[in-house]
Amino acid sequence: MASREFETTKDIVIPTDPFDRIIGQPEAVAIAKMVPYQRRHLLLVGPPGTGKSMVAQAIASVLPKPKFEVSVLDNPENPERPIIQIRDENQIKRDKKDEKQIGTEVSPIDVPTFVSERLGFRCRRCAALSAFTESICPQCGAAKNQKNLFDKFGMPPQGAGAPEPDKARVATTRRSMDGKEDVIIYERSNDGRIIMLRQDEIKKLEELSKKSKRKILIPLKRSTFVQASGGSETELLGDIRHDPYGGHQNLGTPTYQRVLPGAVHEAHEGVLFIDELSTLGNIQRYILSAMQDKSFHIVGRNPMSSGAAVRVEAVPCDFIFVGACNINDLKHILPPMRSRIRGDGYECLMNAYMDDNDANEEKLEQFIAQEILKDGKIPHADRKSVRLAIEEARNIARRIDNVKGFTLRLRNLSGIIKMAGDTAATQKKEFIEPKDVEIAIRESRPIEDKLREKYGNWWSAEVADYGVRSEKAGPETA
Repeated sequence: MASREFETTKDIVIPTDPFDRIIGQPEAVAIAKMVPYQRRHLLLVGPPGTGKSMVAQAIASVLPKPKFEVSVLDNPENPERPIIQIRDENQIKRDKKDEKQIGTEVSPIDVPTFVSERLGFRCRRCAALSAFTESICPQCGAAKNQKNLFDKFGMPPQGAGAPEPDKARVATTRRSMDGKEDVIIYERSNDGRIIMLRQDEIKKLEELSKKSKRKILIPLKRSTFVQASGGSETELLGDIRHDPYGGHQNLGTPTYQRVLPGAVHEAHEGVLFIDELSTLGNIQRYILSAMQDKSFHIVGRNPMSSGAAVRVEAVPCDFIFVGACNINDLKHILPPMRSRIRGDGYECLMNAYMDDNDANEEKLEQFIAQEILKDGKIPHADRKSVRLAIEEARNIARRIDNVKGFTLRLRNLSGIIKMAGDTAATQKKEFIEPKDVEIAIRESRPIEDKLREKYGNWWSAEVADYGVRSEKAGPETA
């Protein structure tokens, strides 16, 4: 029996609250709503495709925006021990304001002719002024003499006070009132402004540059949802990039520039979601340490690397941990990890199916509309197609879980919807039709089912494989 009236999934209203988009998991949703406000941890246990990642994303979506940026600074006294600095938005603005206050803005007309030529504003042939982004003079068509600053040895400037790659500088001298020659630097920024720096301002800029030798590890504007696969310790815990020249002043990359954050650091003030948590093995102990201490040092992971001697202390990682695993893998999660989660959070069992009633049928209609909208490449489905997909949800629940109801292994159902949508889109149909869903249901079956249908049993399928057949029959019959 139809649960509501609609012509196509285009007519179905999708909830704006991400928690309301989670289908058939009222217990998990009730717990998940408490997690972001109380900053608890959460372990989700259940079959694949039941919405564990959706729960984690919903938690992250209601968290406030991050308040702090985390940077690593050069430590001139001990380069192998870079310094961590944490700044809020106000402090970042103050630091940028201090940089902008140094120097005086001038126009290309007010600077010496050779300066405007070298900065790319003035044509060397006809002396006409134009934007520095134009490499050819619009007046006479000659190539403009545009260069970046080089030192007296013909090398790009290095160290403190050196211009950024997208800036250019020209140095000159000017005689002061007392007869001394003062150095003047004209700097062109990437937005086309010319800043004049006097000798005392150059010294201030150099001092400020020494203090601001930084690499931003965790930017202020970032996602509050970080998903990690746990494929390596580097991905999760960070590392120090190898440089064959080490920290050599002229050849090597500075140590602080080689620091790489891990997922535990990138999730600071947000959610760290790890699916298939049981596959991490002993790495779970490091995650546990980060959860307890809310900070985790970054060291070189490879003992043969030049980064092995580097250690960055007290890198913040105050995150909400959401782990997920299948029921059979629960025994592979370390007891201390589960104890920490239960002591400072929740364990939640996901539902694999839900009752067959009108309210739940409406939820499945909503899910189908959500998947079509989220995919963005397939057309909407008509009413009969939705009914057919919902009937398949009943079949999956009966076939896999041996129950009368609707399956909540929604990844299977999502695959059917997308395949039906691809079929309809390929044929340039306005909507997904029942025939498209029938094709998708037939073709989305597991390969084992298709083998049994075609060959009768698994052994016959192996015999049909030429590689297996030649192994059994010998070289004469292969």
